[in-house]
Amino acid sequence: MSTNRITNGTERALIENTLDRNREALIETARGLSDTDARRRLVASLTTPISLLKHAAAAERIWFQRFWAELDESECDGYSRRDEGTFAVTADESVEDVIAEFERASRRSRDIASRYDLDDTKDFPGEGTVSMRWTLLAMIQEFARHAGHGDILREQIDEPALGQRIS
Repeated sequence: MSTNRITNGTERALIENTLDRNREALIETARGLSDTDARRRLVASLTTPISLLKHAAAAERIWFQRFWAELDESECDGYSRRDEGTFAVTADESVEDVIAEFERASRRSRDIASRYDLDDTKDFPGEGTVSMRWTLLAMIQEFARHAGHGDILREQIDEPALGQRIS
């Protein structure tokens, strides 16, 4: 997709561009990895390059398809109750499958978000009243954080001896 960096423009354009760039950064942490490497557990949690993307796709569905668009589970792209506690990837899902899933969910999120003004609000249990602006900024934060996790995992995968050299 390769989104160009926008450094000035409307608030909306800047927010959406930053979110798209964080989406791309997260994808790049897994792109080109074998399915085996993408599933390598290098930390105690379920955090792997492929699971970060699976989690991000679920976040897109939960916030935009379920919350903002109020779609039924059956109307969501690949939504399941499993989305509520994501990071679990099934054995038959490849890296490319999960990247494509995240890209589909992101496209749908963009479409849904475009129907709302930044100041439009809805009540979300546990969060209170949230605006579309808050939702987009929360996704920026979420995906930036996970892209950082993915960068570290990718570094460990690409340079396995690095950890041994540092210690």
